[in-house]
Amino acid sequence: MPIHIIAEKCTGCRLCIKACPLNAIKIIEKKAVIELDLCNLCGACVDACKLNAIILEKTTRHTLDATRYSGVWVFAEQKKGKVQSVAFELLFKGRQLAEKLNTDLSAVILGEKLEEEIQELIWHGADNVYVVEDKQLANFQDEPYTNALVELIKKYKPGIVLCGATSIGRALISRVAVRIKTGLTADCTGLDIDSDSAILLQTRPAFGGNIMATIITPNHRPQMATVRHKVFPEGSTDMKRKGKIIREKFDGRLLLSRTKLLDIIEEVESTVNLTEADIIVSGGRGMGGAQNFKILEELAYVLGGAMGASRAAVDSDWMAYSHQVGQTGKTVCPKIYIACGISGQIQHLVGMQSSKIIVAINKDPDAPIFKVATYGIVGDLFEIVPALTKRFREILKK
Repeated sequence: MPIHIIAEKCTGCRLCIKACPLNAIKIIEKKAVIELDLCNLCGACVDACKLNAIILEKTTRHTLDATRYSGVWVFAEQKKGKVQSVAFELLFKGRQLAEKLNTDLSAVILGEKLEEEIQELIWHGADNVYVVEDKQLANFQDEPYTNALVELIKKYKPGIVLCGATSIGRALISRVAVRIKTGLTADCTGLDIDSDSAILLQTRPAFGGNIMATIITPNHRPQMATVRHKVFPEGSTDMKRKGKIIREKFDGRLLLSRTKLLDIIEEVESTVNLTEADIIVSGGRGMGGAQNFKILEELAYVLGGAMGASRAAVDSDWMAYSHQVGQTGKTVCPKIYIACGISGQIQHLVGMQSSKIIVAINKDPDAPIFKVATYGIVGDLFEIVPALTKRFREILKK
């Protein structure tokens, strides 16, 4: 064990217990005993012990042979056999990273009956597609997907692995990172390659979105990051591209799961999907109550758009969490984002500031939202929004 007590020297003086910040030491039969499950190897007990009865063995730093790892991988999430668009966004960015490293860009897809989707991944930029097809992988489940991806990484040793920061991606890739003992940077908004070290630069919001932190993983491989949907564009499709398809088959026992998937219930939305929408009408604290979101829903319906909400509106139970835009919700990049009664705190701006056109409606002329807005309307949203709805309805009928 990295830390242990020499019983012959220990007198049970309890000085180590007083020094331990985690209450990981107790006295049994007049001897100190360390509960290793609680200990974080801080060494406070070693310094406190006057009899030198506690030994903390320092481990040497992990030595990485980075030359054994190469290539940029994108996990291509699929639902019902259809690749999700976040995978195409990651392939677009992955191509830029691969070119800087002068290496291959690969996609990894797990599922069943995926032939058409494999070609889509090649057309979107993948040089190689690693494929594992099995009926047990038809729908996402934590254990079989984790086991399959871990085995692929161990065998082929990619230098970088990217994954969408979706509900599936977050559940999967964190388990994979733990299994292969590497780092993981979540919810990245920027990725680049350091020109000197060729290390992946992973940028994400930190401290509640008040700063942008750039994180590196110099001592472990692969370097792993998740990226939110709509942070990067999809890029163009080239149906003339050719790629290599690498198929793997694993023992059925590797794909077993201790849980059983009973059913998948799709959320029924009255408007279009939030993350795919070209137009989003979003409401915040200024809406005043759940009943007032009806006027925003009418505007979204007329425009063929989706409904969004700030965290304040969701926390007040005015809208469901699935509509939340921001750091703790969804990242969106519509052509038009209409913010109604949203002050524009940084946590919300992180999720929508890349929208092509931002229209802000707020009665406070000093609201931060106006600093990022393309067009700003200062006034009562309960007068402005119905007037806009009426006018758009008239124009779109023509």
